[in-house]
Amino acid sequence: MAVLALSILGLGFGIGLAYANRIFFVKTDPKIEKILSVLPGTNCGTCGFAGCPALAEAIAEGKAAPDACFSGGYAVHEKITGILGVPVKIKARQVATLICAGGKRAPDKHRYYGPKNCVLANMYQGGHKGCEFGCIGFASCVKACAFDAMAMDDNDLPAIDKDKCTACGKCVAICPKNILELRPAQSHIWVACNSTDKAPAVMKLCGYGCIACGKCVAACKFSAIRMVNNLAKIDYNNCTNCRQCVLVCPTKCIKTDYNN
Repeated sequence: MAVLALSILGLGFGIGLAYANRIFFVKTDPKIEKILSVLPGTNCGTCGFAGCPALAEAIAEGKAAPDACFSGGYAVHEKITGILGVPVKIKARQVATLICAGGKRAPDKHRYYGPKNCVLANMYQGGHKGCEFGCIGFASCVKACAFDAMAMDDNDLPAIDKDKCTACGKCVAICPKNILELRPAQSHIWVACNSTDKAPAVMKLCGYGCIACGKCVAACKFSAIRMVNNLAKIDYNNCTNCRQCVLVCPTKCIKTDYNN
């Protein structure tokens, strides 16, 4: 009788569970599983979602773009557009860029003994560097990078590995000095300075920044450079990577990674 009673109870529970499963079953979009299968599975969160499963669901529901995965790159974007049946839109690749050349060569205005964190250091008199526009040098951007694309160099400045950078923007967002920006990867020239001080102050506080001499503007034949608030700005739509601005810059604050 005990065995019979247990069998009846088991049958009852089984029927109840089957009924509950039928009632509360949530149909899953097969596209979600397909999208998830091509995502890298790093769960880095740089897309703005809580891991790859959440991103896959958002893409399938049209709440995120097919190219929302930064770490996946174009190969993953192409596969996702194939799953969704939409045209592949090739977005120009970007790369994080440091617009400062001072580093430890630029003098400090005071000693700092607090936590080695750029955001916290900036809260105390704008940081310890004499130039209020310059890199603090405590590597908060390096720590924020989820792709091992940044490392501090011998000058206490973040060096960016262009091949590893996914342009996720986390380093840009965390920098309290706004000296990290995204530029088109095919543009090989940039101004490594963010100071709007006049030339005497720049030379005193750094010596490696823009002094608004205008030589780069005069040398550019394509109207790709203009002076804005004592600082040279490059229009990447017009820049041809001719490097004439690099050659004439007296402080060498106009940089290039062009090797050809």
